[in-house]
Amino acid sequence: MDNAVLEKQPTQQDVADSGIKKPSTHTLLDITQHEIEALKTEYNLADAHTHQSQSASQKQIVSDLPNLWYSAEEKTQYECEQEFIEKFYTMHGQTTALKRKDEIYLVYAASISMHITATYLMQRELSVGLIEPCFDNLHDLMKHMRVPLSPLDESLFSDPATIYDNMVKHALCLDAIFIVDPNNPTGFSIFSESSEAFSELVRFCCDYNKLLIMDFCFSAFIKVSGGTRYDVYEILEGSGVSFIAMEDTGKTWPIQDAKCSTLQTSKDINDDVYNILTSVLLNVSPFILRMVTQYVEDSMKDDFASVREVLDENRELAIQYLDSGLLKYCPPQIKSSVAWFEITDPEINADQLQETLRAHNVYVLPGKYFYWAHPERGQRYIRIALARNSDMFLGAMKVAAEVINDFNK
Repeated sequence: MDNAVLEKQPTQQDVADSGIKKPSTHTLLDITQHEIEALKTEYNLADAHTHQSQSASQKQIVSDLPNLWYSAEEKTQYECEQEFIEKFYTMHGQTTALKRKDEIYLVYAASISMHITATYLMQRELSVGLIEPCFDNLHDLMKHMRVPLSPLDESLFSDPATIYDNMVKHALCLDAIFIVDPNNPTGFSIFSESSEAFSELVRFCCDYNKLLIMDFCFSAFIKVSGGTRYDVYEILEGSGVSFIAMEDTGKTWPIQDAKCSTLQTSKDINDDVYNILTSVLLNVSPFILRMVTQYVEDSMKDDFASVREVLDENRELAIQYLDSGLLKYCPPQIKSSVAWFEITDPEINADQLQETLRAHNVYVLPGKYFYWAHPERGQRYIRIALARNSDMFLGAMKVAAEVINDFNK
């Protein structure tokens, strides 16, 4: 589809005839601003945070919270940190990272890990090639730090046979390569077939002295989807590449936005990043660490069944009610906690569809913010969050289907 079609807008009469709601006069500038508005809505399908209820075994953790509180008082901060790190990285199969576990740093949100990373990039005056599409706060945090950014299309990373040459063609003039895996919102993964594509990316970064930055905050969904994570840190440490890697608990378990993010770097830049980190915070709450560790252990016992079941049910509901006519479901390589739908009618864009759904108390995200360098491409997509109670989600799908059916008439 060419850009002329992508950018085509309906006339005022088209809008009036179709029932499309015009965009509101108050312009929201990023995804988070939309997500804040969505919190006021009956059917909030915007943010990818976990809003579903507890499973039976998770309810036992909640019942035990007083004991976890007092046990956190009795343990040292270091003990709470090391217990969490050991369990979290073992669950993910990232045993090589544990060989340097005293250099795995904990912060209370992935955005803080990103802020520290952006500060490092700013201090070193490094230019960055950032994957597109991706969650827009990665772009925004670096933009606010005046880090020069260039888009690297997701497709450049898909084929092990071409990824090295693609990087030579598109990234040779850049200082750092930043990927998100699995990617939010598309579910793309450089590891979908094997570790070969990632190894080729690492080889390019080594050969041309590039910093490799990786956001693995959705990586739990590899295991939720029934897959097995490659030990990426074995590849990284064995290659000698300079790297920064972020992981997170925030999108996996329904724990009222209590969470922990991790940050680890290659040895050559560890001291520089650590000095930035200590200017930001002292520690993550030991109580939060004790609690999150229990959820990690719970998912290790049930093989992520409590997470998988609600997402699978809601994904099927979304496909059942929405995948026809105006919207087309985009199957991901890794099934995560969001669903990505393409708008098939070139006369309707994501802003218009979102506003119309919002008028009926269903809040989804327009795709333009994920396409941070080419927002017109994102106008062909919407993202729907799946981590919700299924009865609420079913109600949202019924309302959304009625609205979309009106477009199809």
